[in-house]
Amino acid sequence: MKVNKWFILLAALSLVLFMSGCGKSSGSAGGEQSVLDGGAGDNATELSYWTFVELHGKHFEKMLEKWNAANPDRQIKLNVTVMPYDDMHNKLSIALQTGTGAPDIADIELGKFPDFLKGTPQLEPLNDVIDPYRDTLVKSRVDLYSKDGVNYGIPTHVGASVAFYNTEILQEAGVDYTQIVTWDDFKKAGIQVYEKTGKSMGTADTSATWQESMLLAQQGADFTDEQGNPKVNSPEMAKALTILKDLQDNNVISTIAGGQPDTEEAYGEFNSGKYATAFMPLWMMSRYTNYMPDLSGKIAIAPIPVIEPGMPRSVGGGGTGTVVTKTAKDIQLAKDFLAFAKLSEDANIEIWNTLGFDPVNMDVWNMQDVTHNPDNEFVKYFINNPFDVLNEIKDEIKLIKSVPASPTINNVLNTVTLNEIFEDGKDIQQALDDAQKQIEQELK
Repeated sequence: MKVNKWFILLAALSLVLFMSGCGKSSGSAGGEQSVLDGGAGDNATELSYWTFVELHGKHFEKMLEKWNAANPDRQIKLNVTVMPYDDMHNKLSIALQTGTGAPDIADIELGKFPDFLKGTPQLEPLNDVIDPYRDTLVKSRVDLYSKDGVNYGIPTHVGASVAFYNTEILQEAGVDYTQIVTWDDFKKAGIQVYEKTGKSMGTADTSATWQESMLLAQQGADFTDEQGNPKVNSPEMAKALTILKDLQDNNVISTIAGGQPDTEEAYGEFNSGKYATAFMPLWMMSRYTNYMPDLSGKIAIAPIPVIEPGMPRSVGGGGTGTVVTKTAKDIQLAKDFLAFAKLSEDANIEIWNTLGFDPVNMDVWNMQDVTHNPDNEFVKYFINNPFDVLNEIKDEIKLIKSVPASPTINNVLNTVTLNEIFEDGKDIQQALDDAQKQIEQELK
């Protein structure tokens, strides 16, 4: 019997090792692989690119064709591998630690990025290729992927947080969203919406900290201190949650299926008109167009309410930084192509048109033929133009740091603390003190 067990174990292990090496082209990274030539000639340099988002690969495909046409002496073929989120980050981490098997270029999600900056980063500094574009970029988004003044990643979008208002519900209640400036204004509007329609003005999120991030940024605060240590029981955090809990107690906001707006369950709730507002990053636009067709022509975009007039009305949310590894076969070529593919005007026009993301290059924000193109699906869907709002808040988009402690902080808040406050009615300061203790314990 023991022999049979060992035989089965060895057979299974052999199968796993065999499958991990399979793909559409050669290589050991696994995942879905394809080689893009972008019209390149025989003398092109082949670079490898790992991502966990298939659409990112499609964007690079478009930019590769433009690069090769403009750079006949520096043409590139791109070997793209798309892997599941955890697989890609785990394999990339091991490859960088061992110095073998890493791609030339890779995507790293914001929440994972701090892990790749520990010690001496095995990533190439990108300051020299970012510098020509720096004055046109949203600074806080570049800073996210930096350490000690060195830029190691290039952002994909801004992710500026905004309010998405269902004007059909608001009009039924006699509410004008353009008059909502402060959270007090939002509260008054929400009470009116509930009294007139029985619907919630917004959501009390229990599985995401989008709203807490917004309220912390307005106070110039964060989930961590300057050294990256957690401080979730701060006076600013308590104030943020007190504001939100007061809204819940007055029937202005309520919990939602899925725990936050960006879930499959929540899409249905919004699409059926049960909630009037979502406070989310601008990339939420694609969720509306893809999953909430009944709201087309009803949703207006506006700045987020503030605690006091004059406070910043937005914060960047989510993101992916693309990097060049230390072991890249042609480091400068990889860096130059990466900047071209993600920071140039052409790249940012494509990011808007193809991905529906708010581009990090602000020059594009003022290109009327691009931003107000009547054939664009997002321009068609929303009542007002997202770039009009972006230009209004462009100097107010603040940063919430992503640090090594961030995954632990998010896990505790999103699985325990927010549920205790909004579902169980636990005292806010006690819930935050308990969260601080649990996070510190888990980080030991």
